[in-house]
Amino acid sequence: MALSDQIRRRRLERGLSLAELARQARVSKGYLHQLENADESPRPSADILYRIAFALGTSVGELLEKGILRGDEELTDIPDELRQFALAEQLPEDDIRMLARIQYRGQRPTTVDDWKFLYESIKRSMRREGE
Repeated sequence: MALSDQIRRRRLERGLSLAELARQARVSKGYLHQLENADESPRPSADILYRIAFALGTSVGELLEKGILRGDEELTDIPDELRQFALAEQLPEDDIRMLARIQYRGQRPTTVDDWKFLYESIKRSMRREGE
């Protein structure tokens, strides 16, 4: 399946409008429309492709239908609530990676508000250490 079809299919599966995906991925709606409707294979930059994949809850490799081994380079195993929080707050990639690893007795936060509380708590405790 072509990249344009993969983006459209995954966007529709997640129930996102073109405008909402564009907002979450921080690309223009017009550019995203071009990517989804390209006659030839589109060639977005790696950064844009990564942001689109992240917003869609998938990896670049899966969007490109490549059999890429997962490592620490792409953020793919992220709970939807954390993804929503990270997109809303535009968290740095390192912070998202750190939060995605957190579990307490095998459990993770289950709401966007829980992730926000955890993130703010970590930030506050780190500020105190550095003061």
